[in-house]
Amino acid sequence: MTGITDLRALGIDDLTQRTLDLDDQIFRLRIQKSMGQTTASNKMRTLRRERAQVKTLLRERELQTDKDH
Repeated sequence: MTGITDLRALGIDDLTQRTLDLDDQIFRLRIQKSMGQTTASNKMRTLRRERAQVKTLLRERELQTDKDH
């Protein structure tokens, strides 16, 4: 899991890409769980938390750019 300080150092494009990657990982884990292949609910929790952090940072930056203009 990436820490919030590491995420803050990333640019908007990197954060957007990270969101897409996390969405893909969550989707794959959900499919595996539905097929009974994994019981990694803890991993699901950390992925969802990180995705929320990334989306929060993207929103903060969006609001900051709106405020600057």
